[in-house]
Amino acid sequence: MEGIILVAGLVVLALVISIPCGYLRQNYPKFSFMWFLLLHLPIPFIILLRVKAGLNWHFIPVTLGGSVAGQLIGNALSRRRKQYDKAP
Repeated sequence: MEGIILVAGLVVLALVISIPCGYLRQNYPKFSFMWFLLLHLPIPFIILLRVKAGLNWHFIPVTLGGSVAGQLIGNALSRRRKQYDKAP
């Protein structure tokens, strides 16, 4: 049971770390340097958290999924804010 809570917490942390990067990434042209930097910036932190938690490489796809979800949520929040800013 402790392992499930640990993995779930790590996935939530990966998601939370990635949301600001996804939000900021929306403001840069696709495939620019900053776009790539913001896409990959959370990865070392997530790896560090996974190693400190004592989880092996089998959990990489799960944490990667949390990171991708965070990027997508941040991207959607940025697009929605821009859409509401344009409204009269």
